[in-house]
Amino acid sequence: MWESVALRRDLAQDQPNVFNPGLAGSFHTLFNCLSNLGHREEALEVVRECVALYRDLARERPNAFNPDFACSLNIFSVYLSNLGHREEALEAVQESVALYRDLARDRPNAFNSDLAHSLNNLSTYLPNLGDRAKALEAVRECVALYRDLARDQPNAFTPDLALSLNNFSNHLSDLGHREEALAAVRECVALRRNLAPDWPNAFNRDLSLNNFSNRLSDLNHREEALEAVRECVALYRDLAQDRPNMFNPDLAVTLNNLSDRLSELGHQEEALEAMRECVAARPDLARN
Repeated sequence: MWESVALRRDLAQDQPNVFNPGLAGSFHTLFNCLSNLGHREEALEVVRECVALYRDLARERPNAFNPDFACSLNIFSVYLSNLGHREEALEAVQESVALYRDLARDRPNAFNSDLAHSLNNLSTYLPNLGDRAKALEAVRECVALYRDLARDQPNAFTPDLALSLNNFSNHLSDLGHREEALAAVRECVALRRNLAPDWPNAFNRDLSLNNFSNRLSDLNHREEALEAVRECVALYRDLAQDRPNMFNPDLAVTLNNLSDRLSELGHQEEALEAMRECVAARPDLARN
């Protein structure tokens, strides 16, 4: 892949109008290879150069290259965020959102899903820089878009709607909108329950029951909160039995929440037992 990039880079030096689009595509492919191999710093530099190329291409031919430019910016923002470059990540995703908003205005069927994806990323980055109100606004718009998409194509977009509802619930909770936060995560859980029979490997591991339990507890629905977290513990126990390295962290977090829910209802002995099991999982995590 490096050889392909080098060849196209040489060609693009002499004939940029002809070969820069192909070079940008090669950068994108190289980025995917580096990312899949865990070479995050190298992947970041490759996608940075990819963004720069698409920026130049989009300046000359926006109708042809703005979609690729917007996509590369969104990917760039994710890698920047993962590597701790928060302000640059926010700047990149804001530019991506602006581009996708313009594209979706003319071709909503083609670009509303990309706009929703970028808005979801925007809502994730904004709280890290202290702007929770704008984060809530972004994820609210994201939910609305995915709701419309899922209505027309449920098999394609219901998982995205569920994910955005879970994020929406978290943002609402952070700003003290507890009733709305509970309603959002309740809808998320219902959607994921419907998805789980067909895709158990994808959705049994993440029914959002932990979050649901927390939101119920916030509003003093303690019995229902306990029921939700018990179900979550049972699911993670089954998952961790087969793949402990992958699922013991989630099991430990859920057991900790179970201990809290039990304690809230005065079941102190059972709460202590849940906490013992939680603590027992952590040495295994450290060794592995």
